[in-house]
Parts: sequence; C-alpha cells; structure tokens
Amino acid sequence: MKTDKNKELLLEQLRKTPIVQVACGKLNIGRATYYRWRQNQEFASKADKALVEGSLLVNDIAESQLMSAIKEKNLTAIIFWLKHHHPRYATKVEV
Repeated sequence: MKTDKNKELLLEQLRKTPIVQVACGKLNIGRATYYRWRQNQEFASKADKALVEGSLLVNDIAESQLMSAIKEKNLTAIIFWLKHHHPRYATKVEV
C-alpha cells in the first residue's frame, strides 16, 4: 500500500528532522494527513518515538558544534558551557 510506505518514509524523515512541518514538506505530505494518521494509536506511538530519536540526533549535532566553538576559543560558547556544566559558574538565585 502506498499509504503504509508513506507512513514509513515519514517516520524515517522525523528521525532525521524532528519538525513535523519540515518532514512532511520534504515528502510532499500534508500536515493534516500526518495528524489524521496520528489518530491511529500505533502510528502515533511510532511517530512520538521517531520525534524523540530525531531530537536526540539534533542535540548531538548541537553539542558537537558547541565543542567545536569551544575549541576555537569562542568566548560565548565557553561561558555557555561553564554556566550549564560547572556549579561554580551557574546562575545563582538568592532569596
């Protein structure tokens, strides 16, 4: 079935690009179709899993770019890393 093949292609695309609009656009599938497919619990579960996998991939890419920026002595990247990974530089809230 063409629909089943399109669903699988869309799930694969969501694993690479976890943005519904972009993934649907790349496959020429309407967003309304995606949300109609989501009414099926099995597809919705697979789509949610694909979106999580895609988000983790993007996180890995972002961290890789951050590491590259730190190696290039980008001060903003260095500050960002320290604020979020070293307690001494974290934002402190006093009450």
